Amino acid sequence: MAKNNVGPKRLVVGAGYGWKDWMAQRVTAIVMAVYTVILLVTFLTGQNFTYEGWAGLFAQQWFKLFSLVTFAALFYHAWVGMRDIWMDYVKPVGIRLALQIGTILWLVACAAWTVQILWSV
Repeated sequence: MAKNNVGPKRLVVGAGYGWKDWMAQRVTAIVMAVYTVILLVTFLTGQNFTYEGWAGLFAQQWFKLFSLVTFAALFYHAWVGMRDIWMDYVKPVGIRLALQIGTILWLVACAAWTVQILWSV
């Protein structure tokens, strides 16, 4: 008798893996949306549209931390999306691994640059 992998006795692998990624995409999107709303409200209600005004906003510790959390969410959001694209559309394992490593290095460099920019204000 042939082994049947269809129906209730099928072998399921990676259960929950997709759920974590789906949830991470939603949570990081909410963080980015809240940050965008706060930034828009600050911009639309402010009167000081100069460099000093924006530097003053980003000089506040809570806003720096919120910005850092938002950018971390953005980088993780980008990682999950790009990793899924590489896994779905790039079949040769070596090329896929190289693209994933390149993506990780790029996102880590962007994160380091973000920290440098935020703490130089």
